[in-house]
Amino acid sequence: MAHLGVNIDHVATVRQARRTYEPDPVWAAALAELGGADGITLHLREDRRHIQDRDLRILRETVTVKLNLEMACEDDVCRIACDVRPDQVTLVPENRAEVTTEGGLDVATHRDRAAAVMARLREKGITISLFLDADARQIDVAQQLGADAVELHTGQYALAKPGKPRDAELAKLISAGRQIVAAGMVLHAGHGLNYQNARAVADIGAMGELNIGHSIVARAVMIGFRDAVREMKQLIT
Repeated sequence: MAHLGVNIDHVATVRQARRTYEPDPVWAAALAELGGADGITLHLREDRRHIQDRDLRILRETVTVKLNLEMACEDDVCRIACDVRPDQVTLVPENRAEVTTEGGLDVATHRDRAAAVMARLREKGITISLFLDADARQIDVAQQLGADAVELHTGQYALAKPGKPRDAELAKLISAGRQIVAAGMVLHAGHGLNYQNARAVADIGAMGELNIGHSIVARAVMIGFRDAVREMKQLIT
């Protein structure tokens, strides 16, 4: 049974559009918990385009479920993570020009950088997940680096047309998931998942956690945050 991590970044996106104090992602996190969320996910970007340092620090004090911080392998954010100590850090790639995360982290190329950041986080007792494409080489490096978990990037699956194209992308995720579990790491997945496509990913063998944000926030605009989270929770479990 997959757990649901609710990404609250886009609540902060709406707030930052006016650079005001509402809607508050801290409130959204509380409503997500009431809706059944097993975890709260947020991405503290270098440019602070949505989540702010204040959000992370308050959420560390108020969230009663798993707190998962997404971050790039950068010193500034790593210092904050080591100070705040979220339950889990998911290392992701970051491009200032991107609208949203465009793919998995290339740990094969940036192995030394990733290893250095992971060592600092590990000293603080923080669980480490790597956000990767369904690529055997990247997963091998994740195992060598001692990652606790791998979150598979599901963006290509989400973008694929229903039928054979989507089935082919799902098959890649299933194969990568088997490799991750066989390597002794916990299997997570996320990016682009919604109320139409999440169930098939949740059903992948040994799936531990789905991180879903934009779709839930979009639905919450229409029906409310707690109910939007509750519907997704019922869908994937």
